[in-house]
Amino acid sequence: MKNEINLTIKQEFIEDYKDGYPLISKESVVDWSKAVDEGTIVNLVDAKGKFIVKGYYGIQNKGYGWVLSSNADESIDATYFANKIKSAIEYRECFFKDENTTAFRVFNGEGDGIGGLTIDYFDGYYMLTWYSIGIYELKQEILDALKSSVEYKGIYQKKRFDGKGKYLDDSDDFVCGQRAESPIIVKENGANFAIYLDDGAMVGVFLDQKNVRKTIRDTYAKGKTVLNTFSYTGAFSVFAALGGATKTTSVDLAKRSLSKTQEQFMLNNIDPKTQDIIVDDVFNYFKYAVRKKLLFDIVVLDPPSFARSKKHTFSASKDYVKLLKEAIQITNKNGIIVASTNAANFSMMTFSDFVFKAFKELNSKYKVEKSFSLPKDFRVMDKFKEGDYLKVIIIRKIR
Repeated sequence: MKNEINLTIKQEFIEDYKDGYPLISKESVVDWSKAVDEGTIVNLVDAKGKFIVKGYYGIQNKGYGWVLSSNADESIDATYFANKIKSAIEYRECFFKDENTTAFRVFNGEGDGIGGLTIDYFDGYYMLTWYSIGIYELKQEILDALKSSVEYKGIYQKKRFDGKGKYLDDSDDFVCGQRAESPIIVKENGANFAIYLDDGAMVGVFLDQKNVRKTIRDTYAKGKTVLNTFSYTGAFSVFAALGGATKTTSVDLAKRSLSKTQEQFMLNNIDPKTQDIIVDDVFNYFKYAVRKKLLFDIVVLDPPSFARSKKHTFSASKDYVKLLKEAIQITNKNGIIVASTNAANFSMMTFSDFVFKAFKELNSKYKVEKSFSLPKDFRVMDKFKEGDYLKVIIIRKIR
């Protein structure tokens, strides 16, 4: 069992922690000087030394640690983690039975009781992502717990703990079991995707968008032209093409997006030559599209929350209205804009205000057809709504 220390929390934070708030913030603790080593188990106590909650010290972009238990006597060991993992697996039992989807999240941080850790499943392989040195210091107990709780082909890991969620490529991502052939092919709602578990920070598809992609395929794509911006490996484009889109155009600044998108198309028996895959700054492409008077029936906007290129810097909280205005101008009348953001620092209400402002400034009209937040496997804690970071609005441009 890890050594434990007591940290006194300020009076104004006590009720929040008693009520189940999971994030240990820098501001909530009177004096952090006792917490020397990340990974230390901390008992948060009031000014009189009375126990409030137990957690771990680990600095990441969100805070200084996470609450793990309201039980003073609970040991934070392999048994503790095994119980959390087994509960998470049970919650997602239906996903393991779905032959059409073989990639999903099995453990979603604080939503499943352990902030700073996620575990994804890829057709028998498990991938852990560590978001702080603190949680990584508990790695052995967590790995022992995972191995005792599931049958697995192999286990991989990603490290994102420089304080800003940046990927640390300092070692082999393979942990144990058998190495996966690269890529492994997984299914999502019947479509095929190539997944690379040992090739940098991102594996090839963002699992949190599965419901949005399915909706585009099943409801909107047939007979339509589709522009997929910030397209990464073209997952939205693949689903649009499978749904009967007449043409997809995928635009991303990363050079490797070309070959990766071609690969995803071919895995789904779609000739990449019948689709447009463009390596360019999305904002440059918008200008090109306006100049050439190009219009699309569906425009997908799924930018990172922050991005920088040679000529442009994009921040979702500051620049999304401008991005929407660019998209509106190249969307056909009665066309669809799929506006998406993974920025956790503003709400769905604020995001809806961005949409309203963009259309108002262009004297254009719209109606909201559907909205999405995180899917079921990305479990969210009621007491930590910030964890429900995904916001997607499907908008129909009326004029």
